[in-house]
Amino acid sequence: MATMQECPRSPEAKLGMRVEDLWDIQEAQLSPTEKLNACFESIPVSAFPLPSSNQEVEIKSDATLSEAVKILAHHNILSAPVVNVDAPEDASWIDRYIGIVEFAGIVVWILHQSEPASPKSPSTPTSATAIAAAANGNTFALELEALGLGSASTTSGNFFEDLTSSELYKNTKVRDISGTFRWAPFLALERSNSFLTMLLLLSKYKMKSVPVVDLGAGRIDNIITQAAVIHMVAECAGLQWFENWGTKKLSDVGLPLVSPKQIIKVYEDEPVLQAFKVMRKEKVGGVPVIKSGSNTPVGNISLRDVQFLLTAPEIYHDYRAITVKDFMTAVSSYLEKNKTAFSMSCEFVTCKMDCTVKELIQLLDREKIHRVYVVDNNGDLEGLISLRDIISRLVDEPRGYFGDFFDGVLPLPANSRV
Repeated sequence: MATMQECPRSPEAKLGMRVEDLWDIQEAQLSPTEKLNACFESIPVSAFPLPSSNQEVEIKSDATLSEAVKILAHHNILSAPVVNVDAPEDASWIDRYIGIVEFAGIVVWILHQSEPASPKSPSTPTSATAIAAAANGNTFALELEALGLGSASTTSGNFFEDLTSSELYKNTKVRDISGTFRWAPFLALERSNSFLTMLLLLSKYKMKSVPVVDLGAGRIDNIITQAAVIHMVAECAGLQWFENWGTKKLSDVGLPLVSPKQIIKVYEDEPVLQAFKVMRKEKVGGVPVIKSGSNTPVGNISLRDVQFLLTAPEIYHDYRAITVKDFMTAVSSYLEKNKTAFSMSCEFVTCKMDCTVKELIQLLDREKIHRVYVVDNNGDLEGLISLRDIISRLVDEPRGYFGDFFDGVLPLPANSRV
């Protein structure tokens, strides 16, 4: 540990040592969680390291969906803040940004447009198109119907090529879909807010990422993701505060939070678009893929995988109907051929109940994945652990902690569907 203190391996390790120094001076009667709460409350989010690329990627509100996808793919990121092109030069951050756009949101929005008005009239030919046309005031819905999007079970491989070359995809602006998926409330932290606030927002309050704003400049200074937090924690191996917590077994810290009966799952022979619809309906970011006729997971599919529907539609061209299994096979093959372009892993990773928190964190960080499935000795599903679950075990929300923090945060718009 002395070596680590003399030659920190990374900015995250330096940050971990800062927590260590604070840990050592905490009152002895405090529990480990109370100690960590106090440590993280004493560190401002401005201390969180910037991404290694140190690249601030923003998307203009008048960019088309096609342009937005190209920007995200080029920078190998899954989401980016959207800048309001109509905002004045001296606008505050809250007027400058209208939200976050992401690969998953774009596809979810497209799926929304094809859904019928109500369960009572699913077979009405014009129900889906009438709703979308009324909502958008244009002919996009008619084009969707022509593409056959409403029938996930019969979608063929060339559907995705048709979609990405369609007028719908090329002409719809990012601002046109504002308010229809995960856009509001657009909540950001100031540089002076604490680590504890950030960790609670990423865990208990289910934010996937937290923008940090520089009030003086009126700009986003950093975007802290769940994965970035897990990487920071992984870099703290060897430090007392981490080892005190990380050497515990999963069950000792209440993991997994999700039991087998609670897990939303899909089977390998189901249509892939249906799988994405299930994730949207159940408000989950990923699901295990189960071998037909069993409870054995054979893969994982997540909302972040939808980027491959938009950036590489040609890989599905030969499929008459794309099942979840077909999708995983095509994506795996594509990633193998494009290792330099994509840093994420599509590997399906499992662990056993006797795994320690430290081993799990290092596994998630090494494989660049967002969830691990807990299996028994027969390979059957026993639970699910996500990045959010782990962060939630690291800190606890003190009574009345947020006070009026959320006052003034706008509720979801009336047309929000997610």
